Amino acid sequence: MRSRTTSDLPGRCPRCWLRLAFCICPALPTVVTRTKVLVVRHERESWKSTGTARVAGLALPNLQFADFDDDPQGVNERLPALDGAALLFPSDAPAPWPAALPTLVVIDGTWRQSRRMVTKLPRLQGLPRLELSAPPARVMRLRDTSFEEGRSTLEAIAEALGRLEGEAVSAPLLRLHADYVERVLKARGVYEQKREAFERQAWRPLQ
Repeated sequence: MRSRTTSDLPGRCPRCWLRLAFCICPALPTVVTRTKVLVVRHERESWKSTGTARVAGLALPNLQFADFDDDPQGVNERLPALDGAALLFPSDAPAPWPAALPTLVVIDGTWRQSRRMVTKLPRLQGLPRLELSAPPARVMRLRDTSFEEGRSTLEAIAEALGRLEGEAVSAPLLRLHADYVERVLKARGVYEQKREAFERQAWRPLQ
């Protein structure tokens, strides 16, 4: 798989996994939040170079990962305390956004993987669910989505934290997402091509 990467791959930064000429580490913000962020990540996402959750973890000291593997029961038992937590996940009856939240749980995976993770982890099923509305504008992403509400994990975290703590938290994370996407695409030599294609389509309304 093209996006598969290991942290010790020659010529890549061991921290951000980008090629050294495009390393994002010097430009990483440090965004301190009151809210703890728990990212429940499918194990396949942990080695993908297109995984934006890993970049979020580099910028957010208050973020931790719980990787979902072939032992869902073990993962469920190893989850940290979730008292007062809420899950960022679609729902027919989403909870209202609180003024503050001790822990925000975010699922990192494809839509199919995400649904399976929530189903297989009982400790997540009883959490209130929070939803984000459709993005206000199109943005360039590393992976396309067919959902109007679709976002990368980094975008979702940024916007959710913005709802909880304001633009001072969300803005540097959204800038980080844009910077990261640009660097990855330039490292692949396809940035101009992707940007031109994006600009040709950006005027179209979201369907």
